[in-house]
Amino acid sequence: MKKYALILTFVFAALLVVLPQFLKNYGIYLFTYWLVFVIATMGLNLTVGYAGQKSLGHAAFFGIGAYTVAILLKAGVSWWLGMPAAALLCFVVGLGLGFPALRVQTIYLAFATLGFNTAAWLIMRNEEWLTGGTFGINHVDRPAIFGFSLDGNLPYYYLVLAFAVLLGLLLLGLLRSPWGKAFTALRDNPIRAESLGIDVRSYTLLSFAIGAAYAGVAGGLFASLVQFIEPAPFAVGASIMMYLVVVVGGPGYFLGPLLGAAVGVIVPEWLRDVPGVANWYLPLFGAAVVLLMIWLPEGLLSLPDRIKAKKQAKEASAARMAAARAAGKTGVSA
Repeated sequence: MKKYALILTFVFAALLVVLPQFLKNYGIYLFTYWLVFVIATMGLNLTVGYAGQKSLGHAAFFGIGAYTVAILLKAGVSWWLGMPAAALLCFVVGLGLGFPALRVQTIYLAFATLGFNTAAWLIMRNEEWLTGGTFGINHVDRPAIFGFSLDGNLPYYYLVLAFAVLLGLLLLGLLRSPWGKAFTALRDNPIRAESLGIDVRSYTLLSFAIGAAYAGVAGGLFASLVQFIEPAPFAVGASIMMYLVVVVGGPGYFLGPLLGAAVGVIVPEWLRDVPGVANWYLPLFGAAVVLLMIWLPEGLLSLPDRIKAKKQAKEASAARMAAARAAGKTGVSA
């Protein structure tokens, strides 16, 4: 099985490298936007899927990262310094937001993060001296590397792809470390995790902070992708969409954001171009997501596990029946 998974991984990676070269500008933009969402929801998956916290404020960090990069670029700071600054600022704000997680849990924590998102959005909209308000910030430049401009759609796509791969590898290393095991233990049973010596307070804060840093990087990449930012993309609706992406892909599955972002970003655009569906693509998309959540409440990537569990249950049932028959024959012969 691992062999086939490795082959599929290489085939998919090759498609990501080669396919955009045959797409038009909008197709390249759509794939880049998808990768930006993948990066953002990687962080949310850590918070929700691994640490077991309910967060509806992820779009606020996405916006903080975008505005940080845009403002620093306008001040003459290099893009390559603006990106780590955005990640660091979101990390620090994530630590601050993590404190409510120490006192409230589940739905109450979701409301706390929802309030944070609303407050951040209001600041983005009303503080015109800093963010430009509803007029936004124009001409957010794309970077250059070693004198080579990444202003074109295709070069910038490969930059975002490189960020996605690097951040994915960093997250994979984190999840395989003792920290990752502690996050999983915190999600499964906080009381048992604390009894095993895991500092629940510290790991809850850390999950928020790292997730926020990922969103900040994604926001900075988004700002240079669209080259104009205003408050609308960072409202509560965007946080709900990011949460939906994690749930649809499979919370707690490493590749969940990859598949969930494809469903949330690419599928609606594909439905919009299908003849006879264009006027109904959003209701159809919403209905499909509802049905998916009823059928697969743990996300698309839980399907192989469900199939495997059913197969094992059938095998166990067949083994019990065989054992019962054998016992019956032994009793008759005796």
